[in-house]
Amino acid sequence: MSKANLPEYDYDTIIIGGGPAGYTAGIYAARSGLKTLLVEGAATVSQITITHMIENYPGIPDGINGFDLMQLFKKQALNFGLEIVAHDVQAIKKAGDNPAVWDIAVGDKSYKTLSIVIATGARWDKLGVPGEEEFAGKGVSYCATCDGPFYRNKDVVVVGGGDTAIQEALLLTHFARKVTVIHRRDRLRAAAILRKRAFAEKKIEFVWKAKLTEVAGTEFVTGVKVAEVESGKIKNIEAEGVFIFIGLTPNTSIFRGILNLDKGGYIITDDNMHTSAPGIFAAGDCRAKQFRQVVTAAGDGANAIYSAEQYVDELKGQAY
Repeated sequence: MSKANLPEYDYDTIIIGGGPAGYTAGIYAARSGLKTLLVEGAATVSQITITHMIENYPGIPDGINGFDLMQLFKKQALNFGLEIVAHDVQAIKKAGDNPAVWDIAVGDKSYKTLSIVIATGARWDKLGVPGEEEFAGKGVSYCATCDGPFYRNKDVVVVGGGDTAIQEALLLTHFARKVTVIHRRDRLRAAAILRKRAFAEKKIEFVWKAKLTEVAGTEFVTGVKVAEVESGKIKNIEAEGVFIFIGLTPNTSIFRGILNLDKGGYIITDDNMHTSAPGIFAAGDCRAKQFRQVVTAAGDGANAIYSAEQYVDELKGQAY
């Protein structure tokens, strides 16, 4: 299809999401000359913005907090001329009968685009207990890989009993003095090999049939309150870190029926970020993959926009 034969459209690509994947895609898209819009809404604000310190991002040896890092991403994208709107996406559909154009409802407007990069991320499931929000990034964490090194020779607690919780508890033993796992049941859901390793680890202690009811502290976390499930009896556990692993939910509900999702709701892609729908690509924590970090999200974003650019060039009859 030549450019002359294309139906009317507003953008070569629209990026949904303002996290590391979305802004990296935006940087690469704007720099390459694609007419691009990035939609950054309240539902797609990156969780990295509440991370107190990131010290494993290449090129920033002294570390940086998540909000400041995202401001650097955004500034760089704006320097290349990226257009940004601050609204949530309400709906995505084909623009009429033409398979080459997608229609995206954003706020009270509608935009037509030849391609879409989805970078809506995921959100950690919350306990909803007092102190959890107040101490997020100040002792409360949802990522041991990100924050474990800050707790060298300190006592921490882990909430959860599934694979992720036990994997992260084992990781934390490389740093923490003691890791206390709090679980609502009297046995773990985690795989047998993980259970075996956790029970053999001297640094890990278990508090069974209990639930965390409050995170306590002053400026930073100093401990937690835990209630026995059966009796309701409360006890205090001193800790400087609280790692919560009760589930991760991708921000992908709007794409159900449009894209193939896995059983967890993550978008299924190939290695080049193609989804099951022509012209739609996915990047970052919203897609099905093994490892979720700022650096992997950024890599996904660059990869996704390169694939989108190739797709758009083919539609316009400009493929190299």
